Amino acid sequence: MTVGVLESKTALVTGGNSGIGLAAATRFIAEGATVFLTGRRADQVKAAANSLGERAVGVPGDIADLGQLDELFATIAAHGRGLDVVFANAGGGTLGTIETITPELFDQTFGVNVRGTVFTVQKAVPLLNRGASVIVTGSSSAHRGVGGFGAYSASKAALRQFTRVWAAELAPRGVRVNTLTPGPTRTPGLSGLAASAGGEEALFGRFAEQTPLGRIAEPEEIASVALFLASSQASFITGSELFADGGEVQVYL
Repeated sequence: MTVGVLESKTALVTGGNSGIGLAAATRFIAEGATVFLTGRRADQVKAAANSLGERAVGVPGDIADLGQLDELFATIAAHGRGLDVVFANAGGGTLGTIETITPELFDQTFGVNVRGTVFTVQKAVPLLNRGASVIVTGSSSAHRGVGGFGAYSASKAALRQFTRVWAAELAPRGVRVNTLTPGPTRTPGLSGLAASAGGEEALFGRFAEQTPLGRIAEPEEIASVALFLASSQASFITGSELFADGGEVQVYL
């Protein structure tokens, strides 16, 4: 019998009800982990947990709401096994140029992507087992000047710096912290941006042209990289940014 690389481990995946988060939760469970998954849409979280089986625990909640974060971590603490993996994946944003960005758009984007992620990790720290892995989802847009992505890409750039600092702060506990930076990926979030960018076909086509491999990623491809960072195979990797972007940043910039 083959033992999974996350056998008997406990993981948290935020934004785990769809896209990259759901694909990662699926892989983690297939490799033996118990996975807590959370997201703002309660019906989708429950449906995802039910589809993943008995080792999936759905806890609906908004990471931008500190009270709901407290409820999430109380549920995880009651499980009694701590956390071996935190995949801080939840995020989002709305397109807006310097001429059209509003205070509401700015606050919403930074509230979820930065504030929500910072306090997700902070509240996870007391539960982290020695050797745990924290993975933060970045974005290739943080390395490019893409029109309309100002607030979103800036929020992801901020997270990249947080992961460097957290890697230093948590290293004495044997905890690794890394950024996983996907390129454009076929997710509901990216599809949601399409309406303001000429439609899904136009947006996906534009992103594909910016990638040496000539296509956008599938969520399962990013989940494979998350699994690597979560596992002991990445035991000497911390403070790093691992690109899964089809060469977008490393080749074309």
